[in-house]
Amino acid sequence: MIIAAGGGRRIGGPEALLHQGEKPLVSQMIDTMAEAGCAQVVVVLGAAAEQVRQTTDLTGATVVVNRAWGTGVGSSIRAGLAALTDDDIEAVVVVPVDMPGLTATAVRRVTALPYPDVLVCATYDGLRGYPMLFGRRHWSGIATLASADVGARPYLLAHKDQIVDIACDSVADGSRIDSPELMALYGLSIPEQRVGA
Repeated sequence: MIIAAGGGRRIGGPEALLHQGEKPLVSQMIDTMAEAGCAQVVVVLGAAAEQVRQTTDLTGATVVVNRAWGTGVGSSIRAGLAALTDDDIEAVVVVPVDMPGLTATAVRRVTALPYPDVLVCATYDGLRGYPMLFGRRHWSGIATLASADVGARPYLLAHKDQIVDIACDSVADGSRIDSPELMALYGLSIPEQRVGA
């Protein structure tokens, strides 16, 4: 599941519109998830959803539009979980779109335990980050507790002894783009937004 719904007020525009060179970051993330072997890729859009749909190749992904995106990442997690209707899916890997240094190797490392009762977090320098893997048995609890801008954190804190930490420092960059300075560092831009009538 790729969370790409935020308005990106700290970076000057919606995260789903981030481009690295000519390629939209959301397309890059879809490719990364597919390369990692994810059976279904769900992209949760919100801010500028129509522009993203018009300007980005989203084939290969199930697209969900979170109309309540302004309430925070919790509503996007709920929308993404609701879109996973295949009963054979035992776990979902969750990533935000604003991680240009994510690799398929990191996703594969985190998804090596695709069991219904697992909770996995990637770590970078000992700090938890993305990707995260949520086993199916946790989905309803995560959806219930996911709120505002803290997403799954309340659920994860309540189940911290069950979380498996997997170091991904050597195979990916866990940085998230949350400032114009980081955008410049990673060669990212947000194309001018078109306003429709």
